[in-house]
Amino acid sequence: MKPALHAVTTPASELPAYVASGHECALFEHAWRHRLPVLLKGPTGCGKTRFVAHMAGRLRLPLHTVACHDDLTAADLTGRYLLRGGDTVWTDGPLTRSVREGGICYLDEVVEARKDVTVVLHPLTDDRRILPLERTGEELAAPASFMLVVSYNPGYQTLLKALKPSTRQRFIAIEFGFLPPEQEVAVVAAESGLTPERVRPLVQLAGRLRALKGHDLEEGVSTRLVVYCATLIAAGVPTAEAVLAGMIEPLTDDADVKAALLDVTRAVIS
Repeated sequence: MKPALHAVTTPASELPAYVASGHECALFEHAWRHRLPVLLKGPTGCGKTRFVAHMAGRLRLPLHTVACHDDLTAADLTGRYLLRGGDTVWTDGPLTRSVREGGICYLDEVVEARKDVTVVLHPLTDDRRILPLERTGEELAAPASFMLVVSYNPGYQTLLKALKPSTRQRFIAIEFGFLPPEQEVAVVAAESGLTPERVRPLVQLAGRLRALKGHDLEEGVSTRLVVYCATLIAAGVPTAEAVLAGMIEPLTDDADVKAALLDVTRAVIS
């Protein structure tokens, strides 16, 4: 039997830093007030998860986060019967707990989960806002404070892993991308402690590497990786070594591609 998933709850008193690139914060708040589910889409490491944590703190809502994966089933979200001290006891999953208690339930990379997960979500994403629990016979009505948020990376979609139109059209959607260079410099500097002057070449390099997505690379450099790289440099790691470990090695295992990326690195960072 699989262990039950545990939701991660972010204290409402904490407000994770987030730099808005548009009107996404206001749009999210309107969606919550009008009980609309939200779909976040964008490349890996562009700030989707940080945005949700920021908005949960801003709205003073508990946040239940679930990292979706290939083996995630509807039962992992809703709950299951478990043996405890010789008794069989129903244990709520993170989605059920969130519906009972209110707050934001965030399913990160929802397309990675099994197909039965989307079936469970459908009654929560229309005007019914209910969660039927077949195993217990309950039908939970979501409170006004409950909000369902899911995310995915459109670049990873395949014929086998894609959101069906019938599912997509149950959400309002907010698209995320990477910040403009100067905004990204400010974010990376604040997160890593490295000065903006030293961060700027790293952001320029990230932009050059992102331009290679779809050619030599499946995915571009995330802002998260730029922060990791800058953090290493701020800690005293030589720049070349930090770039290799923080921005090159995570992108590819191909020796020829790595060599080409290092050539780009040398051209940008002297």
